[in-house]
Order: sequence, then structure tokens, then C-alpha cells
Amino acid sequence: MARILLIDDDDPLREIIALSLTEAGHSVTQARDGNQGADLFRVTPTDLIITDLIMPGREGLETISTLRRENPLLPIIAISGGVTNSEFYLKLAAGLGATRTLAKPFARAELLQAISEVLAGTDGTPPA
Repeated sequence: MARILLIDDDDPLREIIALSLTEAGHSVTQARDGNQGADLFRVTPTDLIITDLIMPGREGLETISTLRRENPLLPIIAISGGVTNSEFYLKLAAGLGATRTLAKPFARAELLQAISEVLAGTDGTPPA
């Protein structure tokens, strides 16, 4: 299965998502913000990044932009919700290079399907 870097400042949510992905057979590394996530990725590249958009420190949009410049083919799933303009942020994320976007809350099956499609390259992006 895939090596996934999960970036989200919401500790309980990040833990739940990581557990769900691990149970599905993926190897998950966790980061609390974009700075930590980018640093972890540079040390140990992964097959896919899942990042929240609204976070303290380096937020998701900047993280996507930075990682996309450094790794043009890197699959990235942007997640956001619980804020007034989350759909706007998700559209911005897609414009900056997120392969797929998901609005929170999302079902486990929806996330696993998105991961499968992104890694298979069926979102118009070559597989990692």
C-alpha cells in the first residue's frame, strides 16, 4: 500500500484519519502543520500527501504550492471544512495543484476511494 504524509493541526482528527488509513494497509506519517510536513517530506518522501488547508504556521495552500514546485508529480489531497469559506479554499487548493479536494466531514470510504483514484492516476495525474 501507499506511504502517506498526513498534515493536519487537529490532533484528534489527524489521529482518527491516520488510524483509519493504517487499518486500510497504508503507512502513515503525521505532521501538525505545513512546516513540519514539508520538512518530513524532504527527509522521507511519500507516495501521497493529505493536507488540511487552514492551520497555524505554514497553512495548507502555501504547503501545496511549495511541495508542488519541488515535486510536480506528487499526488496531493487537500481537505478542509468547518470554516465559512472552506469551498473557496478547496478551489484555491485545486488551482495551486492539489490533485483532489475533499470537504470535511467526509466518510472513510470517500477518503479511501480518493486515495485509490489519485494513486492510480485516474484524476489525470500520473501515478507516483
